[in-house]
Amino acid sequence: MGGLLPCRLYGCGSFRARFVLPCVQGYRTITIHKNLEVLNISKQELQINEEIRDKEVLVIDAAGKKLGVMSAKDAQKTAFEQELDLVKIAPQATPPVCRIMDYGKYCFEQAKREKEAKKNQKVVSVKEIRMFSTIDTHDFETKVGQALKFLQGGDKLKVSVRFRRRAIAHPELGSELIERFRQAVSSAGTADKPAKMEGRSIVIFINPKPNSK
Repeated sequence: MGGLLPCRLYGCGSFRARFVLPCVQGYRTITIHKNLEVLNISKQELQINEEIRDKEVLVIDAAGKKLGVMSAKDAQKTAFEQELDLVKIAPQATPPVCRIMDYGKYCFEQAKREKEAKKNQKVVSVKEIRMFSTIDTHDFETKVGQALKFLQGGDKLKVSVRFRRRAIAHPELGSELIERFRQAVSSAGTADKPAKMEGRSIVIFINPKPNSK
């Protein structure tokens, strides 16, 4: 906190105070209730309260009802009388649209939704299966088993067949092997593009099927 510039205090009634602290990354808003509990710290992205200096703004109350066009000063007064904040939600509109809300609660709920979204987001990793064009039957079946396990776990596959020495002269063998492998894992994954050559290897990407788990 030592590197922060002096803070600005927004008056938000007797029950809470809002401090906006300038820092290297931008402004940070801290909402504090009367019990001194810090409810939210977030980057300042929207103009709020005294930062709104438009001549006229269209005001929407906390319930979503339009209160009409008024000066920014009158809009701030209306918000403060309700112990809420005036937030500019549509700066490009004519006139700009402002909403009366609890800005600290809004930031808290936004952060909560983003956290839930990240929590439920599936991170897809790419697993690689490598084979030589001269692979034997046992090793091939082992590779297929590994691939099925990856696909059923929701991972994407990069399957490559590498040509040793003079085997590069017979790329059709690699193509046939790739196709055989693709068919062997077709119950759990699909290839959206045909195989292609990358140096001395032929490569194909296989995506997991949504219902393969």
